[in-house]
Amino acid sequence: MAVIKRVLCPERLRRVPDQFSWIDHRLVRDRHIHGRSASALALYLFLVTVADGQGLSYYSDPAIGRLLPLDASGLAHARQELIAARLIAYQRPLYQVLSLGPPASPRVGQALTLGQILQQAMEPKP
Repeated sequence: MAVIKRVLCPERLRRVPDQFSWIDHRLVRDRHIHGRSASALALYLFLVTVADGQGLSYYSDPAIGRLLPLDASGLAHARQELIAARLIAYQRPLYQVLSLGPPASPRVGQALTLGQILQQAMEPKP
């Protein structure tokens, strides 16, 4: 049986905000969140939310610690995890949320999105 989509709470329908803040769906689809700790994911969500259009944020460690349930050691570990995963860059006091890069190549038998098909069709042939 197919699930029929319907708005559950029309008075709270989500709208794109005026400020710059978004999360790329490839974070899930291309498995960038796979194997990340809850602390790293919380830090990533925080940074994506507060970053400007270039992905930059300069929240201090103490300020982040007051807003997230992370002590100094937990924050340092979460930050290193995100750096190792190439999701953020950090040079005190600046954080930069990084582009997720090109989409992962589809696996054999995996359906392609229309966007992927069009992108492949427009790529120059060797």
